[in-house]
Order: sequence, then C-alpha cells, then structure tokens
Amino acid sequence: MTTTVPASVYAQRRAHLAAQLGPGGIAIIPTAPERPRNRDTDFLYRHDSYFYYLTGFTEPGACLVLAHDGRSTLFCQPKDLEREIWDGYRLGPAAAPAAVGVDAAHSMAEMDSKLPRLLENTACVWYPFATHSGLAARVEGWLNVVRGRVRYGALCPAVQNDLCTLLDEMRLFKDAYEQDIMRRASSISAQAHIRAMQRAARMLRAGEDVREYHLEAELLHEFRQHGSQYPAYNSIVAAGANACVLHYRADAAPVRDGELVLIDAGCELHGYASDITRTFPANGKFTGPQRALYDLVLASQDAAVAATKAGARFNDPHDATVAVLAQGMLDLGLLDKNKVGTAQDVIDQRAYFQFYMHRTGHWLGMDVHDCGSYVEPGEVGQTSERKDPLSGETITNRPSRILRPGMVLTIEPGIYVRPAEGVPEQFHHIGIRIEDDAIVTDTGCELITRGVPVKADEIEALMR
Repeated sequence: MTTTVPASVYAQRRAHLAAQLGPGGIAIIPTAPERPRNRDTDFLYRHDSYFYYLTGFTEPGACLVLAHDGRSTLFCQPKDLEREIWDGYRLGPAAAPAAVGVDAAHSMAEMDSKLPRLLENTACVWYPFATHSGLAARVEGWLNVVRGRVRYGALCPAVQNDLCTLLDEMRLFKDAYEQDIMRRASSISAQAHIRAMQRAARMLRAGEDVREYHLEAELLHEFRQHGSQYPAYNSIVAAGANACVLHYRADAAPVRDGELVLIDAGCELHGYASDITRTFPANGKFTGPQRALYDLVLASQDAAVAATKAGARFNDPHDATVAVLAQGMLDLGLLDKNKVGTAQDVIDQRAYFQFYMHRTGHWLGMDVHDCGSYVEPGEVGQTSERKDPLSGETITNRPSRILRPGMVLTIEPGIYVRPAEGVPEQFHHIGIRIEDDAIVTDTGCELITRGVPVKADEIEALMR
C-alpha cells in the first residue's frame, strides 16, 4: 500500500465511478498479472493503472468489483505464511477492508464462485475492454453460471460496456494529490538529467571512454536515490547519429567529443510518470550548426508552450510548433525554398515530415502515454475529410480536445537530420528533441520539468 494519497481519495474515485455505472451496473477491474522473465524469475511487478487508481493497492493477484450503489469488493491473495517467506508480505482478505477502504474482501481462490452471485440481478457489467487477456472469456463464464440460475429467478445482465470510457475521462483530469506526485517525479528526473549531462562532460575532459550506458547509470542512480520505484519507460540515451532513431534504447555506443547526446528519460513515482528529453553537447559546448538547430527547436517549443492553455485545443501546440519549424527549415537551408515554396507550402505539403515526423505531445499521468480521448467528446460527430499529401490516404478529421485545467501533457518538438540529397552536410546525423511536462492551468500551463535547464547557454554553463 502507498501512503502518498489518503484512502479517502480512492474511496471518492470509486464513488464517482459507481455513480456513472447506471442503475443495476457493476464493474470488474483486475490488476496486472505477474509475468515470467525467464525460468523461475518474473519481471519486476507493476500494477494495473486503472486498478491502482481506484484502490492504491499494489499487490498482484487482485481484482476490484464495484456496484452502482457504491459497494466495493476486493479479491486478493490469501494469507500464506509459506509463500510470504519467499515472495513477501500479503495483506490478506481479513485486513483488506480496513486497509484499502473496501466494503468486503475475499480470496482470489473464491472469485469464480462468488462473482456469479455478485453479477446476479444486475443490468450491465462493465470491465476494461482489450486490456486483460482472457478477461472477456472469464466474464462469459461467470455469466453462464448466472444463466444457469434463471429458473430460480436470477436475472442475467444483458449489456456489457467498456469501463475504459468512464475511467479514461476521470484519469484525464489530475487532482491536487496527483499533480503533487507528478511534480516530485519531475524534480527527481530533472536532477537525473543534470547528473548525466555533467558526467558526460567530466569524463570527456578527463580523457575517459564514455559510453551511453555510463549516462544511463547516472539516471537510474538518481531515480532510486530519491525513492522512485522504477523508470517510467525504457530510457533513451542516444549519442551522435543514434539520436535520429526516435525510440533508440541506451546501449554501448561511444559518446564522442563534438557530438550531441539526446536523453529521453523519466522516473515513475508512486504510480505516476515523468517524461523529460534534453539534448546537449557531450563536451559541454555546442558547435555552430548544432546551436542553430537547437535554438530552432527551442523556439518551436516556446511557441507550443504559449499555445498550451485552458480553452485551446490539443492540436494547437503542435500547429504552433510546426509553423516555427517550417520557417526555420527554410531559413537554415534544410528545405530548398525553390523546391518547396513558402513556410505555408511546407505545412500544407507536410514537407517538414522529413525532419519532424511525430506529434508535439501526448497525455501524461499514470502511464507515460496516458489514457484519455484526443477528440472533444461533444464534437465527435463533426467530421471532415482530407487527403494526406504524403501517403495519399484519406483521413477523417474530428475536433481535437479542448484543454482544461488539470490535464497534463508533454510538449516535445524535435528535428532529426539524416543524410539525404540537398541536405547541408553540416547538419547530417544531428537529432534534437526538447521535452517538458505541462499542467494546464486557468491562465496557461505550469512546466513542472524545468528543474533541468533548457536554454543552450544555461546547458553550457551547467556542464562547465
């Protein structure tokens, strides 16, 4: 169990969800299973985000059942002193109601016998679709048992609904407790980036052999040093040309004097992710071409940050980024004005895609790419079609989400220059991304990851 968030907050979330289940509704929310890594060992366990959001309970082998009237039942692992010697402490069903705040608790071994009775005489069963392998089949099995009791007057729910539609909307808005944890996670991650930057410059100055894994080690040290449970995702530590591989993983490539290093890394703290990217000169000093591209990416991020505010659309920061990058690519000669035309032509033709091929942000929360619709719910039916100038594919447009206070998203523009005909050689193999995490506020947004410098001059000063 975590002590970061009061049990009353989880109870309020369950009550809010129960009120949306409708008359006769009942919800089933399992946690994640343990997964084998190799013989006799499992991967480091991480709970299911939906389950944890409603319970704060971190043990494997558990499931929450929530009725429309708010009554909650937890199924968890039974006390087993022999297994606890090997695997660690278990809360157990007897202690769970008081500790977790649920109304009742039973052993997971009793789930198949008790679930049908809980489903009897309900109208609709809700569970997360397509997230737990085998869950749909188990629900059908429980419903079959209920159908077998119809001669005794039992009613079987006739409707199944995707619980993600309700929980995604709830999780999209972070409360004060969630925002506080995310600020703390961001602070830890920012210090980890600083540590990695400084080690790169220090080792190069000493004439030592620097590898990507040396810098990853600094990240991991700082994460755990301050209580983070694990990285929120596989850390990207990309030296030189490796930075042009978007999902490159930290490996053994050398970190060379005169090249850039791109680090995309963040810790997870009490179930919540941080996500920071910084690009810096390995030796602490940008070259002219590196600085020109870096300043362009930073200018595009500044434009995106200014566009991130309550009332704006989710797509607005991306559009602001692309507008700055398109003009900058022309000004720097990455794109030939005589071939592609004006900045607006670059945007219309998506000519920028050669150097900038991803979106400018995503939702952030318990998951790094957090849940939540990117389409405004009340405007789903307002569609238009356009033909993609690169693929020729017909794409259906829907109005993007209106940003509101409490939403958290990343802002992460970039430029990735691979050698190609017409591309100035001075920019070859340079990959730059700058990423910060933003909480939408009434007046704009709060950047919670600026504990690590972002301006080129400040990065150089830090690394000196």
